[in-house]
Amino acid sequence: MLRLAVFLILIVAAAAGLAWLADRPGEMLINWEGYEVRITVFTAVVSLAVLVGLSILLWSIVRVVWQSPASIGNFFNRRREKHGLEALSSGMIAIGAGDRALATRYAIQARKSLPNEPMTHLLRAQAARLSGDQTTARRIFEAMLSSPDTEQLGLRGLFLEAEKEGEREPAQQFAERGLKLNPKLSWPVDALLGIQSKQHNWVGALETLSIARKNGHIEKTAADRKRAILLTAQAQAAEESDPERAMSLALEAHNLAADLIPAAAIAGRILAARGSTPKAVKVIAKTWKKSPHPDLAIAYAYARLGDSPKDRLERVTKLAAMAPNMLESPIALANAAIEARDFDKARTALEPLTDNRLTQRVCTLMARIEGETGNAGGVREWLARAVNAPRDPAWTADGIVADDWAAVSPVTGALDAFQWRVPVEVAEPRDKDLLAQKIEELVRVGAPTEAAIAASAITAASTKADTETVAVVAEPAAAAVPPKPSSASKVDRAVDAEVVEVVKVVSTAPVAAPAPAKAERAPVMKVVDVGPPPPSVSEAKPAAQLTTQGAATQKNDTNGRGTARGAAAADAEVVLMKETSKKATAAVSAPAEPKIFVSPRAPDDPGPVADSKKS
Repeated sequence: MLRLAVFLILIVAAAAGLAWLADRPGEMLINWEGYEVRITVFTAVVSLAVLVGLSILLWSIVRVVWQSPASIGNFFNRRREKHGLEALSSGMIAIGAGDRALATRYAIQARKSLPNEPMTHLLRAQAARLSGDQTTARRIFEAMLSSPDTEQLGLRGLFLEAEKEGEREPAQQFAERGLKLNPKLSWPVDALLGIQSKQHNWVGALETLSIARKNGHIEKTAADRKRAILLTAQAQAAEESDPERAMSLALEAHNLAADLIPAAAIAGRILAARGSTPKAVKVIAKTWKKSPHPDLAIAYAYARLGDSPKDRLERVTKLAAMAPNMLESPIALANAAIEARDFDKARTALEPLTDNRLTQRVCTLMARIEGETGNAGGVREWLARAVNAPRDPAWTADGIVADDWAAVSPVTGALDAFQWRVPVEVAEPRDKDLLAQKIEELVRVGAPTEAAIAASAITAASTKADTETVAVVAEPAAAAVPPKPSSASKVDRAVDAEVVEVVKVVSTAPVAAPAPAKAERAPVMKVVDVGPPPPSVSEAKPAAQLTTQGAATQKNDTNGRGTARGAAAADAEVVLMKETSKKATAAVSAPAEPKIFVSPRAPDDPGPVADSKKS
């Protein structure tokens, strides 16, 4: 609109000027080389304007003729660029759609039209990857490294190729090079952190995490959580060799993530061993309120060395009151009450869980209480209910159930993958029917052999009936320092050991000698020598120690264990014996001698002199 207005103004101005000249006539005389020309002023002005216009037209024609080769070349270049851009666009769409043939065709067309375009290299590489030609794709990505504009793209492509083919070392090198080239890139940070975590390179992972936090690749909350995980992994590895460093790392991790169970458990155990009971109690209680766990309950119970079972019961009672609605609180209280021989309190603690929150641990604890009170029918009932009871929480990650917490998943290598929750599994009715049948036969016979008892107990947790290894575990003794619950937090093993103990309590009743059992292949058997109840406070041991699989040995004290079998096993180490199928069958089929129950003595009774000397 503005141009049109300007054009009209110019036309009006020219017309006005010509009209003004026409109204003022006059002549112009031109004398040159003997020639004389007379023209009016109006004619001279019009002639000059026409001459200027012809000159401009002639110059334009000459310029077009002069530049015609370049113009023709530019025309074809623009046409080629247009076709190349169309090929790039269509090729990317074909790659996204997964059309290999179309993507390859457009990649060839783009290479002809735009051979030096970075997007052309990317399209060719992606088309080669889609066609399965990894060699061509890698060659193209390597060629990109020579140009600063495409170096980052080439590094990422080579990293993806190396990761796809499982070449960890080249992938790590490409990620490190990409991070050094541009720390603001997110893919090398994430890739390097994942690789270092899989390699358990916790120091390098902490440095990478610091770079990620500095460049804004991760938020502060998530960075603190990941740092706490890495510090806990370091503390877990150094707990046995360097307790001082492990405690420092665990406390730092606890300050970053108060709900991190392993960090609080490690810090609590080491602080308790050093005699820092108040600090250990404070650390464990803070995490218990957020995430109750059996490891925390045991560390809290043994926060002060030399306490009697009743003292530990009082402490665990306070701990359970901090999280009264959580499943672990009544279970921890029941375990401590059983150790203190307060079966009424243990039964009261578990009673709210027997209706809607029944689990395998609850069933086995109830069976253990019934067995200690001599109720064989109650034992059979609770063991039968344990067969179909839901599983207890465990450390799970990507479908894997682990005994111990780990910083990374054993499947994907993801950081902070393990969660304390109920494993997802599909129950097999055939295994449950077999276990129920064995329990029924066990109680009906009365006092079967120890091998048969252990076989039934192990079947409750696993149906590995084709293994021929027999594990004989001697009775553990009270530790001088708070026990590390490396197996106490393994709920399935705890259930397994408690079933063994409960069934052995039932088997102590005097009954007629059982008929020899049928010879069958021996499963994995775990025989825990429990013996009669402890007579004094100093002899009581936590139920979690009954779940250990031979990590430590103990001696019978001079005040109890009046049986000859208990005295003989006093100094026994954990022995793993591999027997042939014939020997295992004989061990299962051979009847055992009835056990003799020895009632517990008073705490001030030193026991038989002979037993004391023998011990």
